[in-house]
Amino acid sequence: MPAPKNSFKAALTAGHPQIGCWIGMANAYAAEIAATADFDWLLVDGEHAPNDLRSILEQVRVIEGSGSAAVARLPIGETWMIKQYLDAGVQSILVPMVESGDQARELVRAVRYPPHGVRGVGSSLARASRFAAIPDYLKTADEQICLLVQVENRLGLAALDDILTTDVDGVFVGPADLAADMGHIGNAGHPEVVEAVLDALQRIIASGKAAGILTLDPEMQRKCLDLGVTFLATDIDVTLFAKAMRQAAQTGLSLLAEQVESGAAETSG
Repeated sequence: MPAPKNSFKAALTAGHPQIGCWIGMANAYAAEIAATADFDWLLVDGEHAPNDLRSILEQVRVIEGSGSAAVARLPIGETWMIKQYLDAGVQSILVPMVESGDQARELVRAVRYPPHGVRGVGSSLARASRFAAIPDYLKTADEQICLLVQVENRLGLAALDDILTTDVDGVFVGPADLAADMGHIGNAGHPEVVEAVLDALQRIIASGKAAGILTLDPEMQRKCLDLGVTFLATDIDVTLFAKAMRQAAQTGLSLLAEQVESGAAETSG
């Protein structure tokens, strides 16, 4: 019995665009709700959301029970951390702040077993092998791991061509950090940033690698898909929830004229 097939990786390899959503609520119940939306993939964020390995595993479990593929973003690309995520059964990972080809090559080695890599052999303890219920896991795991690296500053862009010569499965461009590094913090829509992002995506696609991005701008989403981006995140659960809650509050408060005038909810004593 081989390692479970990674349908997300297979779709990227085949060039089928996958639409996803960022999951940052750091809660399995919220992730389960998100999993009912039928996105192609859901990324559980371990970099900017208050997650650890255990909370990410809880969310990955509920996503795996849906029709969506689970992807996890690590806080940082450390070999020991990658080993833990893979042993926990996460087959698709995104590593932030990749700035050189050498760094990308080390990440490739981190997701592969010897002799092609340095991933520690402990699958008999691991959820990834269904606790040794998959007898061929060690021999088949490598080909089902999807390694995505994130390029999100000028150093990463300068090294992009070298990164693309490595065996990473895809490259994700991060507009927010790139905008900050280019002197346009908080303005990912600045023309210089957009030009740099689109140029990077074109280079990734031309190399034959999967290209990815998170953007909430519908016009930019369309441009990216037209270029050939194959993993596109179009929204974030936190911002969706915050926006809906604020709108709901305003709608409710509008029922009471005195609260509309004050602009705040009032409670009786």
